[in-house]
Amino acid sequence: MTKKQRYEFLINYFLQHSPDAETELLYDNPFQLLVAVILSAQCTDKRVNMTTPAIFEKYPDAATMSKASVEDLFKLIKSISYPNNKAKHLAGMSKLLIENFGGEVPMTVNELVTLPGVGRKTANVVTSVIDEQPNMAVDTHVFRVSARIGLTTNAKTPTATEKQLIKHFPPEYVYRAHHWLILHGRYTCIARKPKCDVCGLQSICKFYMKQHKNS
Repeated sequence: MTKKQRYEFLINYFLQHSPDAETELLYDNPFQLLVAVILSAQCTDKRVNMTTPAIFEKYPDAATMSKASVEDLFKLIKSISYPNNKAKHLAGMSKLLIENFGGEVPMTVNELVTLPGVGRKTANVVTSVIDEQPNMAVDTHVFRVSARIGLTTNAKTPTATEKQLIKHFPPEYVYRAHHWLILHGRYTCIARKPKCDVCGLQSICKFYMKQHKNS
């Protein structure tokens, strides 16, 4: 099977079984999504979704959050991983949104990564979810699933994985493919004991073929 055939199979499978895949983070506007994605670093979406309602009620936009102290933000997010750093990031991010972007979330990766707490992965998530730009955010799920299935070859870093995925996914599917791979990794192709017996991608998966061959 060629890599092109592997990608085509995967796209057709998910178009049939999960055509409307989307982020599991809860938000009402670009600013709220940006806050949620910053908080989601090394933290579950479930935990973030439990935390953000109180944040958004008190600080619904960049203007209000820019006036918040780091201490106040910390109190609201202390149940999340790395709350000290993330409270500082939220405070700095909201201030820079006001100063440099008129309080609006910019929609280019290069502009977004100038904000505190926003790396390439976060910027890719925001631009792909809000604007459906063909940007591929690579988290641990995307990295693992892509390698296991055989979508990537010898990709040692998230950036290398991103480049290979962008190269092979048609642009119009990239923003959805991000969610396909994340959700597949979260619920089926899990890290320790992947649920290969219920996976619809067995026939194209290098990991499954190798395990099956050795069993």
